[in-house]
Amino acid sequence: QVQLVESGGGLVQAGGSLRLSCVASRRTTYAMGWFRQAPGKEREFVAGISWSGYRTNAYSLKDRFTISRDNAKNTVYLQMNSLKPEDTAVYFCAAGPGSDVRTVSDAYVSWGQGTQVTVSS
Repeated sequence: QVQLVESGGGLVQAGGSLRLSCVASRRTTYAMGWFRQAPGKEREFVAGISWSGYRTNAYSLKDRFTISRDNAKNTVYLQMNSLKPEDTAVYFCAAGPGSDVRTVSDAYVSWGQGTQVTVSS
């Protein structure tokens, strides 16, 4: 399985921006996704992107979060703008087989360790 390493999390004030990165250990044509999990809540889908660049966003986040992918660098990004305190969570990168972007975590077979994003009010 491909290994994934996230980075870019941190503490930011409300209204600020962060860009998360996820580097894969090798070239993969898998669909890539970002999920997040806040304390006491279930893991939720944030955004996903196929090898060809087709994107799917969680509807509530589509105006603020953008996923992108650089296949030459084996890297997926999540640009997060206008951050809110409710965006505070651990953000996970995941990879799953197939050409379609799936929004359920069970569709993904490889996961990173997560990166903490904290948004202060």
